[in-house]
Amino acid sequence: MKNSDKLQRRIETDLGLDVPFVKGERIPVSDCWHFCTDGNAVDSMFRDEQDFIDGMNRIYFVSRRFDIRILAHVLMDTHLHFVLYGSLSECTAFVQEYVRRTSMHIENRHGLKKRLKNIPVNCQRIDNDLYLKTALCYVIKNPTAAGLKVSPTDYPWSSGALYFRSQGLWTSPVWTYGQYFSHGLSDKSFRERAALMKTKSPDVDSVLTSDKLIFPGEYIEVGLVERIFRTCRNFYYFLGISREEDLNPLTTVASRMTIPIQEMRQHRNELLQELFGVTNGNKLDMIQRLKLARALRSRYRSSPKQIARVCGLVYEEVKGQLE
Repeated sequence: MKNSDKLQRRIETDLGLDVPFVKGERIPVSDCWHFCTDGNAVDSMFRDEQDFIDGMNRIYFVSRRFDIRILAHVLMDTHLHFVLYGSLSECTAFVQEYVRRTSMHIENRHGLKKRLKNIPVNCQRIDNDLYLKTALCYVIKNPTAAGLKVSPTDYPWSSGALYFRSQGLWTSPVWTYGQYFSHGLSDKSFRERAALMKTKSPDVDSVLTSDKLIFPGEYIEVGLVERIFRTCRNFYYFLGISREEDLNPLTTVASRMTIPIQEMRQHRNELLQELFGVTNGNKLDMIQRLKLARALRSRYRSSPKQIARVCGLVYEEVKGQLE
């Protein structure tokens, strides 16, 4: 038997795909993990459309360095989620390298040094098929749960749009204007490829791309995920019932009392004008920042950690005054 065939058999066994489904019985799963960064640790990871495009493409290039399979992912403005198959060491190394390169991107593009240094990364072992399906759907519906007005299967910066689609089709972000994906960038010069894809790798010559975006199906194991759910109906059933509280608390990166970060920034700006007559809080002293934080906490009851961050305070230093 070829090595590729042995590997495929091992993956199927580890994910429980070779076990008949029996209603009410759990199927053991191994070497499967849910990773996420702390959404309250930084003000932003992806600031604009270009950051998201570069972040999506970065997944492809970083993942090729590790012996892993990506089952699902989502990039949010303040955090990210991955559901991965592989050894814990390989999966951890992939996530750490992805975060490291994202931090470098933030420094190069926005001038913010070591923005993601020491950012908490949570990991939870997935040990059965029910938890695997729940984790996959929780990741996919994360944008909707965060208050964004978008369907889980139409959010462009995740794998949600890939599963159970007609062959060759994928939900395109609005900025592609309906362009179809094509094979690679062979019609462009080396410098043009390097500038568009932020890499000097020749690999992009053969991958599916649309303008500046590598087709996410190039790095997401769509077929495996569809086999995990078995049917489209089952997939949408779990999308409907999956809840944050069904996951281990270690993987929940934001309190259910946390308001979407975009809304909290807007509330902060409104209070800056109301309390101090300014539109920017950079020149506020510590006493003024604490006053702003307490006003936000009293009025909106969001998490103290989030409030401290948007007010430019160190949570550990002021948490006793915000609880």
